[in-house]
Amino acid sequence: MALHLWFTFALAYLATTLTPGPNVLLVVRNTLRHGPAGMGATFMGNLAAQLLVVSAVAAGVGALLLALPMAFLALKVLGAGYLIYLGVRQVFARERPALPATPAGHTLPAARWRIAVQAFFVSATNPKTLIFFCAFLPQFVAHDRPLWAQFAVMYLTIAATVMLVHSVYCYSAYRLNGTLRASRWSLWFKRATGALFVGLGVRLLGTKAV
Repeated sequence: MALHLWFTFALAYLATTLTPGPNVLLVVRNTLRHGPAGMGATFMGNLAAQLLVVSAVAAGVGALLLALPMAFLALKVLGAGYLIYLGVRQVFARERPALPATPAGHTLPAARWRIAVQAFFVSATNPKTLIFFCAFLPQFVAHDRPLWAQFAVMYLTIAATVMLVHSVYCYSAYRLNGTLRASRWSLWFKRATGALFVGLGVRLLGTKAV
């Protein structure tokens, strides 16, 4: 990939990543509940799903899926339903961590895998990600250069951008949570986060392939 083309791609993707979505909300929630280990596990699951989607776009599978109405509908319902489930569980959760943690505040290995799988599922079943990558990535492909090498560069750029932007969101939320934790607003903050998950899930149901 030519340097000027990569630079344009990196800036364009950074601009789109700055807008919060389900992945941002999930990594922030897991960071507040489980600390750095929860953030790392969420990154792992999210980036694994991004790799799957980018690979599908490179292989042409993404465009095929978008062309099949029933497959796209199934993906949309799965993604929306899972977000709504997470939101409802958060709204009605009691004042206790959802996953076990050690006294030092580090998430247990088994719990980290559950967090990673959860993040993978949220990202992989989001049809907006597939639609966006199918429309966005091919614009930066030079047909006189190796295809998979270019998609590899784009994926690494995506991964670095996601980790940078999401880390900023997590740090900001962590500072805010420190202020809210000792106040009566803490419970309402958690419920508001759950309501956002539900809202994102309902909004996802209205996603169209074209």
